[in-house]
Amino acid sequence: MQIAIEMKDISKSFGSIKANQDVNLTVENGEIHALLGENGAGKSTLMNMLSGIYMPDSGSIFVYGEKRTFNSPMDSINIGIGMIHQHFKLIDVMTAKENIILGQKGSKFIDEKKLTKEILEISNKYDLDIKPDKKVYDMSVGEKQTLEIIKVLYRGAKILIMDEPTAVLTPQEIQKLFQIIRNMKNSGCSVIIITHKMNEVMEISDRVTVLRKGKSIKTVNTKDVTSKELVDMMVGKQISLSIEKPITKKSEEPVLKLEKVSIMSEYDRYSLKDINLDVYGGEILGVAGLAGSGQKELCEVIAGLMRASEGDIFFKGEKITDKSPRQIINLGVRMGFIPEDRLGMGLVGSMDIVDNMMLKDYDNKKGIFLNKKSMVAKAKEIVERLEILTSGLNEPVKKMSGGNIQKVLLGREIDSNPKLLITAYPVRGLDIGASYKIYELLNEQKQRGSAILFIGEDLDMLLELCDRIAVIYSGNINGILDASTATKEEIGTLMSGGTKKYS
Repeated sequence: MQIAIEMKDISKSFGSIKANQDVNLTVENGEIHALLGENGAGKSTLMNMLSGIYMPDSGSIFVYGEKRTFNSPMDSINIGIGMIHQHFKLIDVMTAKENIILGQKGSKFIDEKKLTKEILEISNKYDLDIKPDKKVYDMSVGEKQTLEIIKVLYRGAKILIMDEPTAVLTPQEIQKLFQIIRNMKNSGCSVIIITHKMNEVMEISDRVTVLRKGKSIKTVNTKDVTSKELVDMMVGKQISLSIEKPITKKSEEPVLKLEKVSIMSEYDRYSLKDINLDVYGGEILGVAGLAGSGQKELCEVIAGLMRASEGDIFFKGEKITDKSPRQIINLGVRMGFIPEDRLGMGLVGSMDIVDNMMLKDYDNKKGIFLNKKSMVAKAKEIVERLEILTSGLNEPVKKMSGGNIQKVLLGREIDSNPKLLITAYPVRGLDIGASYKIYELLNEQKQRGSAILFIGEDLDMLLELCDRIAVIYSGNINGILDASTATKEEIGTLMSGGTKKYS
């Protein structure tokens, strides 16, 4: 088997932090190779060196047996390496083919018919479904990802790096993506996938390289290992892969009640329509749905960030429909709201952990002076309890990995012991160890009597963690299922608009 990529003794430091230390990675031609590791293990840094974004401090990179040095991403692209980032790099107002040609030499003078023909030839070769003249803003998430793949293939890539490729895809889109990846493999491409989802690693990859704390631990054939063995390699110790579902007594009355809540969008369409929902203390109510079905709007209307066009929302029997987030807090209501956008809606990136802790409580302090000592103590406790990797409490949160930012946000919200905790994709992009730590924290809150609304995308995890699952489709609640008896097939049918079911 020909070797496509060989990275030997690669090291990279950022100040005092060693992101990669003597890492070795070998990727064969025509294989799907998974790169596994906890947040901060050095996966993205390693791939950023292969794609020309960073230069290694030491070590060598060989592509098809030839030693290479990359001074820029263009150097990497020119020899057939393409990276598809977790956050798509597309211009919404442009068409698919305009995005594909953007930045290419001679792109000012293009033969439209020839370009369309070339795009369709690539699409047919790899069984990709793309409409060259469709605007990006009209595309689904899955279509945007397909466009990103065609972009790198059009530039001649034979080695593809995919960073968390399934993070925002539906189960149906994931299976479609996997078929595309297999088609690329069968056509001779090598595909490197950075992912945290163990079931996907087992399903799609040929081999796996595990990184831990910046070092390469082992490369194994996927068929020769179990999920449990891979997780143990990642974290360096044995870890349980089961989620405990503690039995708790639900509150007699709902903590949160929505009655016929609707939101009219700016285009005179309903983003939410006649939502009826009860969430009780001592339960985790999961919400499943295809991307863009109204999950974001549901979270924001409850938290007071959006106004309901119709209907009412009650917290512990008190109507809060028309109140601002600050008025809700002043009423004594503590809603822990963990939004989809961690930096921007959740935390201030330029501030450190302590200052971000203070943001939540500053308005409740008496007098003009803040007690920073108590906030430092709280921040230390959260860092230790959640095993947050940081160079110190004064490090700006934007310099931390996504998973550690997520832990800071969740730790701050749980610290307030809220009666209602609203979480939107709280483990998106997190490694196995961090995800299970968060499930544990949510179960602790449930045992304390909190009502938890959990917006999730992993159906297996929703069934394991939640007590009930509400399925949202096109802005409507299309069914509410008992998680102990529901199946993935039932949930998937409801997610796609199937007949309503309540159990």
